[in-house]
Amino acid sequence: MARRKRGSGNFRYALMAMFIATVLWGIAHGEKRTERNMDIPVAFYGLSNDLVITDQSTTEINIRVQGSRAALRNASPTTMEYPVSLEGAKPGLGVYDVEASFIDAPQGVKVVSRSPARIELEFEPRGRKNVKIRPDIEGEPAEGFLVGDVVTEPERVWLTGARGDVLRLTEVVTETVDITGVTQPIEKEVRLSLRAGHVWMEENRPVVVKVDVRAVPLNEPDVVPSVGPGGAEG
Repeated sequence: MARRKRGSGNFRYALMAMFIATVLWGIAHGEKRTERNMDIPVAFYGLSNDLVITDQSTTEINIRVQGSRAALRNASPTTMEYPVSLEGAKPGLGVYDVEASFIDAPQGVKVVSRSPARIELEFEPRGRKNVKIRPDIEGEPAEGFLVGDVVTEPERVWLTGARGDVLRLTEVVTETVDITGVTQPIEKEVRLSLRAGHVWMEENRPVVVKVDVRAVPLNEPDVVPSVGPGGAEG
C-alpha cells in the first residue's frame, strides 16, 4: 500500500512540474514585452467645405510601441492612424500638438513615444470657376489626309480648390494627343493638365478629345470645251 501511495504522489508532482514549466515557457515566449518603431499615416477629420489644405509639415507620425510579440503582430500602419480634428480651422497657419493618447492602439499595445511633436497645416479658402478646355494636339496625319474639327466633350469644366490657384486659371489644357500618321478620325479619353497647384475637377467625369481626320479631296480634272465646225463651241 505504501509503495502504491508513494508512486501516486510522484505522479502528481510530475504533473505539477510539467504545468509550471509550461506556464513559465508561455511567460518567457508569449508575454515578454518588446518595442519597435513604425510610421502611421495622419488622417484629417472635420475640415470645413470652405477650406483647402495647401501645405502640411508631415503626412506620417513615427511612433514607438511596446507590448508582447503576440500583441505587436496586430499593430501596423494598415490598422493604426493618427487622427487630427480640423473642426474650427481658419485660413492661415494651424498648429496641432501630437498626443500619443489620441492613437487607438490594439489591445495590449502601448505607445511610448511619438515624433514629431506637432503638425503644422496651411489653410486657404476654397474657390470654384468654370473654364474652357483646350485640346493639345501634336503631329500631322498621314500624307493625303488633313485635320478637320477638333473638339472636347465637355467643352468646359468646373474647377475647385485653393481660391488663389483657381481664380488665376482662364483655361485648362488636356494631355497631348498624338495624331502622327493617322488616317481616320480619332476619339480619346484624356486627363487634364492641372498645373496650378491645389486644383482639381469638381466632378470626376471623363474628358474626351475628338479629332476629325479626313482624306484630302481630289481636284476634278479641268473640262476642255469641245469646238465644233466654224469655231462654234459644241
